[in-house]
Amino acid sequence: MESRVQDVVVDDKPADFIRDPYPYFAKKRNEAGVFHGTVVDYSKTPEPLRPKNSFAAMSFDAVNKAFRDGQIFGSAYYDNTIGLFIGPSILAMEGKKHREHRNLVSAAFKSKALARWEPAIVRPICNALIDEFIDAGQADLVRNFTFEFPTRVIAELLGLPAEDLPEFRRRAVQLINYTIKYERAFEASAALKDYFLDQIERRKAEPTEDIIGDLVTAEIDGEKLSDEAIYSFLRLLLPAGLETTYRSSGNLLFLLLTHPNQFDAVQANHQLIAPAIEEGLRFETPLTTVQRFATEDTELEGVKIPARSAVDLCIGSANRDEQRWERAQEFDIFRAHVPHISFAAGEHTCLGLHLARMETRVALECLLSRVTNIKLVTDEDPHIYGQPFRSPNALPVTFDAK
Repeated sequence: MESRVQDVVVDDKPADFIRDPYPYFAKKRNEAGVFHGTVVDYSKTPEPLRPKNSFAAMSFDAVNKAFRDGQIFGSAYYDNTIGLFIGPSILAMEGKKHREHRNLVSAAFKSKALARWEPAIVRPICNALIDEFIDAGQADLVRNFTFEFPTRVIAELLGLPAEDLPEFRRRAVQLINYTIKYERAFEASAALKDYFLDQIERRKAEPTEDIIGDLVTAEIDGEKLSDEAIYSFLRLLLPAGLETTYRSSGNLLFLLLTHPNQFDAVQANHQLIAPAIEEGLRFETPLTTVQRFATEDTELEGVKIPARSAVDLCIGSANRDEQRWERAQEFDIFRAHVPHISFAAGEHTCLGLHLARMETRVALECLLSRVTNIKLVTDEDPHIYGQPFRSPNALPVTFDAK
């Protein structure tokens, strides 16, 4: 593919960038596959957490290449950003250490476990939430459904008591927003450390069949994981397991509700849920940008990148690259399948991708099996917004119970 190269520092984001960044992404992508600058809004980020030099990968090829070359585009610098709040985790690990820890954790998400979790945990939780609003004939599907079900699922998988859920969720949200209110994020991190240490000690005394119990008994080269390794992973699981799934499921519902013909097709044929999930992840990924850091002087699509530079991997732009998808700016669940990159690629591919897909599929199956004639109430202008996390601000709907 012909390189699209630009090497200038820019900060020309439009006023509506938070609501709709895609015209800006398209503009930058068409100018250059990689540019010197950033797609991240650092206006509310404390100065010490801002990178000194930034580049942004916008084309699919550039983002994919960076993801797959972990030696040059490394993740270790996360120890100096989100790692300050969650502790050492596989997010920043590389090489042998990363593979060993990832293999241990990934065992908790194996297909046999997913097959057990779907009927025993995920489907009952989704149906229980629908029970809470179905008689009203109206609901906010964000507040009443998409925000709730991943939180309850993760809590159940971890084996946490139901009464701890409100505090658990509050601290999770505070931790996720570390770039905005870092002092509160530190407080949340400390509180979650104490909370998870208590849960770890309980499982050491009395083993349990849940993810925390699995981690407590796991070993690497005959040695068990340290308490710090366990609670750091559990704190990482919060943004990974809660934030992205609630946002991606909300995005998909919004897209279907604003494309009634496609929604009707999915309602009539639940086999279309799977391709709808993939198109929703492509068209409105819940996380538009992640970062890597150049470990040495390098080039990406012809642009020279000095060592120690931050590199924004703009997934939201890559997923709408016109050189990979026809009509890339259209939401179309019937399009020919071309893999997106919403779950990253390479050694840091999202561990929970199969769980996220299963959760979203089950949520839609449960909802569409129990209600019909769903209509989006547009008086309050519901829309998808946010950077780098994106999701609807609300999904007010009316419906008929089946």
